[in-house]
Amino acid sequence: MIKIVSRKYVSLENVYDIGVERDHNFVVKNGLIASNCFNKSHSTAYGYVTYQTAYLKANYPLEYMAALLTANSNDTDKVQKYISTCLSMNIQIEPPDINRSGVDFTPAAEKILFGFSAVRNVGQNAITSILAARDETGEFKSLADFCDRVDLRAVNRRTLESLIYCGAFDKIEANRHQLIQDLELVYDWAQSRARDRASGQGNLFDLLGGYSTNTKTANNAFETAPKAKPVLDYPPQEKLRLEKELLGFYVSDHPLKSLRQVAPLLTPINLSQLGEQREDTRLCVIVMLNGVKKVMTKKGDAMAILQLEDLTSQSEAVVFPKTYERISFLLQVDARLIIWGKVDRRDEQTQLIVEDAEPVETVQMVMVELQPQQAANIEELHRLKTILQEQCGDKEKAKMPVIGIVQSENSRRLVRLGWQFCVQDARITVQALQNARFPAQLKPLIGGS
Repeated sequence: MIKIVSRKYVSLENVYDIGVERDHNFVVKNGLIASNCFNKSHSTAYGYVTYQTAYLKANYPLEYMAALLTANSNDTDKVQKYISTCLSMNIQIEPPDINRSGVDFTPAAEKILFGFSAVRNVGQNAITSILAARDETGEFKSLADFCDRVDLRAVNRRTLESLIYCGAFDKIEANRHQLIQDLELVYDWAQSRARDRASGQGNLFDLLGGYSTNTKTANNAFETAPKAKPVLDYPPQEKLRLEKELLGFYVSDHPLKSLRQVAPLLTPINLSQLGEQREDTRLCVIVMLNGVKKVMTKKGDAMAILQLEDLTSQSEAVVFPKTYERISFLLQVDARLIIWGKVDRRDEQTQLIVEDAEPVETVQMVMVELQPQQAANIEELHRLKTILQEQCGDKEKAKMPVIGIVQSENSRRLVRLGWQFCVQDARITVQALQNARFPAQLKPLIGGS
């Protein structure tokens, strides 16, 4: 190894990025070894690209995030992470729109619009046909109008079902169930009209509606298309499930979105930060349960492997037999849970080892009100700390969070008091706080803040 003791400017010279397969060590004069002496010019290029992307994100956030989503559209985890970033930047992601979407994610009216290419079962030929029909004769006015104008050899039933389920027709007809029922009749009707046009015949309804083989439109002939009997729309959870199945994640809404404001009071981290946590550190997350796989150990005990999701990412969790026996009845797909556990990194894979779980609908918080002067008074804070420590009980069972409300005339601030102040029995804690003249009450997580 040699040490650089001086530098000398030798004018401008061509530089080359030398790539070597193994060690970056070279023998120099007198048998000395120079370590890592390959050219570093690419570092400058990386720095310049970093500057460019930071500039674009700061000054053109819509365009930048749309490009980022498009570039990573095949990676569900990354797309979900970037959608979460968009939400933190107050950028809304809209579902596909049959009259506005393009091939890729695109900025539109201060929002980012989902592209057709990211929808499952929608191929390139179908996208080309849809965009060509829209460019040629304007926006689609109904499902029948759409089926009548696109090439049904490229846009098949499965493609249409996918577009309906993911919300692409919502601006035309919000009732997705009705559209699916209508599709059974409309698709056959449109195919029949396409065959007639191909043979140069037209049909009676076209003639009555003013259809001409020399025009590109059928003068609202789609209004004569058959319709199914009126039906109620799918329940919200079913609509979201189908949407996620086709897009890979929730877009029009998310079952956890309503908890976005209160979740940080309970969970300092989210799933995207799981890999940054130290092993054996106690933590909790608020998640959707996407999958439950029950497995049997060699001893014949039941356990489970869970697929979790929150607004930022997806992850895997393990429920060992003793815990599974206690919480198995809660482990239902699509359940919203708050999960307590620890990080495990076996086999170079980050997992959450579940120790306890509870439905978010039943989670309650201990809320204690403090005046600004109390929050600044060391003696008052010590008195509050002493009460909460007495209520902690068994630290492994103390999981009920305590939230401080610092209330003044012009502001109201919520402060989570930390894991060390979680309590075991919320009702007894509230009573103890009230007895010590601290205004306190129990509030549910949903609608509790």
